[in-house]
Amino acid sequence: MTEIVIFGRGGQGGVTLAKLIANMYFLRGKYVQAFGVYAAERSGAPLNAFVRIDDEEITIRNQIYEPDHVIVLDRSLIGDRILAGLKPGGWILLNSPRPPEEFAKQFPGYRIATVDATAIAVENHLGTHATPIVNTTLLGAVAKIDDARASIEDFNFHGPNLTAAQTAYGAVRTDGDLRSEPLVVPPPKPPEHATSILDPNTGMPPKTKTGAWATQRPQRREWIPPCNHGCPAGNDVRGFLAAAGERDFDRALEIIHETSPFPSVCGRVCPAPCMDACHRHALDEPVNIREMERYIGDHGKARVKREDERPEVVAVVGSGPAGLSAAYHLGRLGYSVTVYEAEAEPGGVMRTGIPPYRLPRDVLDREIDFILQHGVRIEANHRVDRKRLLELSHEYAAVFVATGLQEARTLSLGTDDPKVISQGIVFLSDSLEGKADVEGQRVVVIGGGNTAMDVSRTALRLGAKEVRILYRRTRNEMPAIKEEIEEALEEGVELRELVSPVRIKKLLNGVSITCQRMRLGEPDESGRRRPIPDTGPGAEFNVDCDRVILAVGELGDLSILPEGAEIHDHEVRLGLSGAPIFAGGDLATGEGTVTAAIGSGRKAAYHIHLTLTGEDLFPHVEQEVIPGEQMKLDRFEKAPQHHGRELPVPERLRRSFDEVHRGFVETPDHAEAVEEALRCMSCGYCNNCDLCLENCPEGVLIRVKDFYAFNYDNCKGCGLCAAECPRGVVYMEQI
Repeated sequence: MTEIVIFGRGGQGGVTLAKLIANMYFLRGKYVQAFGVYAAERSGAPLNAFVRIDDEEITIRNQIYEPDHVIVLDRSLIGDRILAGLKPGGWILLNSPRPPEEFAKQFPGYRIATVDATAIAVENHLGTHATPIVNTTLLGAVAKIDDARASIEDFNFHGPNLTAAQTAYGAVRTDGDLRSEPLVVPPPKPPEHATSILDPNTGMPPKTKTGAWATQRPQRREWIPPCNHGCPAGNDVRGFLAAAGERDFDRALEIIHETSPFPSVCGRVCPAPCMDACHRHALDEPVNIREMERYIGDHGKARVKREDERPEVVAVVGSGPAGLSAAYHLGRLGYSVTVYEAEAEPGGVMRTGIPPYRLPRDVLDREIDFILQHGVRIEANHRVDRKRLLELSHEYAAVFVATGLQEARTLSLGTDDPKVISQGIVFLSDSLEGKADVEGQRVVVIGGGNTAMDVSRTALRLGAKEVRILYRRTRNEMPAIKEEIEEALEEGVELRELVSPVRIKKLLNGVSITCQRMRLGEPDESGRRRPIPDTGPGAEFNVDCDRVILAVGELGDLSILPEGAEIHDHEVRLGLSGAPIFAGGDLATGEGTVTAAIGSGRKAAYHIHLTLTGEDLFPHVEQEVIPGEQMKLDRFEKAPQHHGRELPVPERLRRSFDEVHRGFVETPDHAEAVEEALRCMSCGYCNNCDLCLENCPEGVLIRVKDFYAFNYDNCKGCGLCAAECPRGVVYMEQI
């Protein structure tokens, strides 16, 4: 069997040429087959036509991928791509005025013939000057004119077609003797490697400027991925997932370090609003971003990146997540930073308010050590009041106050006996120092946030007989991390919903809490439904216990902050502030999460830098978050989420503060983490998938490295690129 592939463009007669060649051999008693792939059947669009010739009946129906010979109708298509699958030694017939010798280096190992079919067709008025029809001309170049005449006449072609074929036959030039039947040379063995003719870059734009036909044209845009928008720390989530998907965990860590020094911490304690925002929710499950950040922080190699030393020095008050984040970013910018911490060790709430089973201390220490490598030093056991703050304002170019939420909210329940009732943040701090004793006790925790969950689970680990949480709303309204609630219940904590404590009465054996049943009314300013007392029968009831722990939230201690340029301590005027004083973190926002505090600290660092230098580091590019409906989810395959390993419940309750979450399975090739990273759909952001390029029927979309460009001179505005783009990057604009 002999197989031929014809490369041409719509309007040149390539498919008809295939039929003419097939008919020529059919008239000689051969079995033949001819068909074309029309590329949307548009004039000027690249197309392929195929011919098969055999002595036996042909039953194959697929396209030809390893031809014996090729014919190229359009000069713009002459290139390496015509060799796709071409068997060595075959003929390459080119429509070109250049001699075949000039193509010898480009197509080594093949027999080359050239003929200026375009000039001959124009001379014989076949088609137009812009789009000459060269099919009958090229037929005369590949066969004896007597054979060609019968085929041409069988198609009712006469006059100029025969003249053009005769002229081409005489004008064809070869790099060897043109045999009388050059198209039936037995093919040699195909090469081991060949470029596919389906390569998206096959073909060049036609000379005809068909873009004038368009009523719309494609454009490109970038959206903000919902995960990036949902990250309080401001991390480039899409970016670090992409790097992890390429197994470049060092680069992934470097991307996170542009915005946060705490990937291993956040990968353990963040409530992960980025996962709530993930558009993959609508397909199967969100990408496990939190576990990915943890894995990157634990496995990437951190690199210190710091600008040249600056003369200005900055003070930071408080070594919690906001203070350390600000110090880190200021240090990266070249400032020398001193952090003042009232406690013996740095870390703030990360050290004293989050139990080790959620955040191991060696993980926290490792990331604080990384911060200290950026020109940051910490003075522990150094409490700052207003007087000391005034002194700092004269010693430093700027002062950042990030003392967090230190004042615990309380409830008026009729007693303040510390043996009966205590604060959750104090209990957690005491538990770390071995001072908290709830052995064999019945503990009631009042609240529904993360502190309430941490207190409850810590009390169980310290030997509490039973632990109950009283919450005035339902579980759905609890602000605690969903996984924390689930794990507390798994470990044996009892949750009593729609219950509000009213008063506490001491008993001989413990205390009795009088509680009010509640029901939910309309949403309040937080968006949650407001709890309303239930006044029906049995609305009040008692809960007996040995210990009550309050976890109803904390407030910032604002007494340290000055009022204007003059700093007073009550009625005493201390003096004038010598440098700008900034406040941030939970002290300023009250958001109450480590991740939000990290983001606040970075913004504070940028504000300080702007004040001291005038350089604005804040991004000012206006972009929208990509809506879910812009994503074409049917283009993505479903893949289940990888969940991190967990310590079994029985092992958690053996008085163990070992870390509960163990992360992804660790293997030398990081397989599980890489698979999870690759689940990211790169929402609204081009990841060079090339679907637009592959589906362009005109060949007018050009890619140079990572850059895509449209040739609007030849784009007819069909919209296939936009229709196939799964990420909403390509869209059609009316013109």
